[in-house]
Amino acid sequence: MNKPLSFAIGSILVSVSVLALKSLAYWLTGSIALYSDALESIVNVVTAVVALLAVRISAKPADANHPFGHHKIEYFSAVLEGVMIIIAALLIVREAYDGFLHPRELAVVPEGLLANGFASIINAAWAWVLITRGRRVRSPALVADGRHLLTDVISSLGILLGLVLSLFMKWQFLDPALALMVAATILWSGWGVLRESAGGLLDEAVPEATLSGIRRTIADHAAGALEAHDIRTRHAGRVTFIEFHLVVPGQMTVSEAHRICDRLEAALRADDDDRRVTIHVEPEDKAKHSGIVVV
Repeated sequence: MNKPLSFAIGSILVSVSVLALKSLAYWLTGSIALYSDALESIVNVVTAVVALLAVRISAKPADANHPFGHHKIEYFSAVLEGVMIIIAALLIVREAYDGFLHPRELAVVPEGLLANGFASIINAAWAWVLITRGRRVRSPALVADGRHLLTDVISSLGILLGLVLSLFMKWQFLDPALALMVAATILWSGWGVLRESAGGLLDEAVPEATLSGIRRTIADHAAGALEAHDIRTRHAGRVTFIEFHLVVPGQMTVSEAHRICDRLEAALRADDDDRRVTIHVEPEDKAKHSGIVVV
C-alpha cells in the first residue's frame, strides 16, 4: 500500500472517531455551536472517503484512454471538498439564525466540553500529519483534507472558549454567534480549497522558485546544445510536466542530440522522479536567442 493511500484510510478512521466525540458533546450540552462543530465533522467523514477514492484512482498507471495518467483526479476531490465545506457553512448559518430567534438554555456538562476538546486534539495532530506528509508526496487531496481539519481545530477552540464564557455569564446569544463565527471560518477555508484546486485543473505553472531551479539544471547539463527556450511547466497532482525546445548545431547527429536529451532528462528527474520531461530538438536556424543560452 502506498503512503498517500494509507494516510487517506487513516483520515477516515480519525474523522469517524472525531464525529462520535463531537456528536456526544452536542448531545450532552444542546449547544448550537457544538452542533455546527459536529456537522462539519460529518463533512470531514465524507470528504475523507472522497479523498481515499481520489488517491486510489490517481495511483493507477497511464493507459490508452489516459496517456498522461490519472493524477488530476485529486483536484476534483479537492473541488468537491471545497463545495461540501461551503454547504456545511450554509447549514450552520441556518441553525444559528434559528438560535437567535429561539434562544436555548445550555446544559452545564463539563463532560461535553471535554469530549469536544479531546476531539480537537485528535484533529490537530492528524491535520499536521496530512499537511506535512501530503506536501511531501505532493497530494492535493491530502493537503486539502489537512487544511480543512486545521480550520476545524481553530474554530473548535474558539467555540470552547466562547461556551465557557456563555455558561458562566449566562449570555445565550453567544452560542449562535459562535456558530456564525464557525460558518465564516469554514467559508473562508472552502474558498481557499476551491481556488487552489482550480489552479491545478487549469494547468497552473510551477512556482517561480521551482522554475528557476529547472532553468539552472538545464543550463548546467545541456553542454553541446546552443540554447533552450519556450519552457512550459504544469502540475497534475504529484506529477510535474516539463516541456521545452532544445536548439542544437545543424550538423549534430540525431544520436548526439538524443544523448544530450537523455542527460537533461536524468538531471531534471534526479531530485524528483515524478517529473515528466518532453524535449523538442531544433536546428540552430530555429534559435530565438532568448530563454536559456548554453555556454
